[in-house]
Amino acid sequence: MAAFAVAAMAAAMLLVAGLNERGLHLVIRSTAQTSFVFFLGAFAAAGLLALWPSRFTKWLRRNRRYVGVSFAASHGVHALAIIALAVITGGASLRETGVPELVGGGLAYAFILAMAATSSDKAVRWMGHRRWGLLHTVGMYYIWMVFMFSYGGRAAVSVSYSPPALLLLAAMGVRLFVASRRPAYQKGASA
Repeated sequence: MAAFAVAAMAAAMLLVAGLNERGLHLVIRSTAQTSFVFFLGAFAAAGLLALWPSRFTKWLRRNRRYVGVSFAASHGVHALAIIALAVITGGASLRETGVPELVGGGLAYAFILAMAATSSDKAVRWMGHRRWGLLHTVGMYYIWMVFMFSYGGRAAVSVSYSPPALLLLAAMGVRLFVASRRPAYQKGASA
């Protein structure tokens, strides 16, 4: 459902702004924001439930897999818009991006694809809980780092990027605080 909503949002933006650089930049910015919200929800779900049990945090934790797959779908639309922009600009948009960003972003997409492809009970049984947990834990922290690099780096230039950077830091703080309070036998039980 969320994937269709993000795709419909992107299509509406392109209909209004046009299938051009302006329209694609609008889709890229918007899907970065929707992806951020979905990611933050999945990343912080368990910690938020542990600290502030409520109907919402219970729902978020129970539906964390769906929220994570929604993030993957949103970021898939984001990737398609980046590719379309590269095609329209003859590759100029990619040449403006540094190699570290392309490699770092590419690795993030590899994690997103692997995590989305293994977001089922069947995948957990096939991989084994330990390997599945390792993939999803490392992937979540890596993607957090990419978002932090992106928003944190921009916050140094423009204060408008500070709220997402602060939300990322708060989400990490919640995760680390809850993990430090968890008994040793429960550590590693969830990503």
